Amino acid sequence: QVQLVESGGGLVQAGGSLRLSCAASGRTFSTYGKGWFRQAPRKEREFVAAISRGGGYTYYSDSVKGRFTISTDNAKNMVYLQMNSLKPEDTAVYYCAAATDGLIGSMYYYPRNYNYWGQGTQVTVSS
Repeated sequence: QVQLVESGGGLVQAGGSLRLSCAASGRTFSTYGKGWFRQAPRKEREFVAAISRGGGYTYYSDSVKGRFTISTDNAKNMVYLQMNSLKPEDTAVYYCAAATDGLIGSMYYYPRNYNYWGQGTQVTVSS
């Protein structure tokens, strides 16, 4: 069993930056693929970024590519999302997720492929 706890959300002006953190319990976290998703009011949960279990591969949605960076510190059971050049349309609740099965490529994009989820952290970007 893995528990995920996000932190680092808040209110920021457009163009600003935030760094989200996700702390995981469990000794096997390093063997999981990790992802960040977000959900805005009245919208479906959408993929933001993912990183392979070893950290060698990263994936980004087109809307955040070049602005967001996902990273992981498996020794500390942490995964991060550095968000730069934030836009009002980035406003959402951001969720950290972990996948126990080996994911490949586009499999990271789908919430159904993740087994564990955090409670979410609110990010609000003002214009």
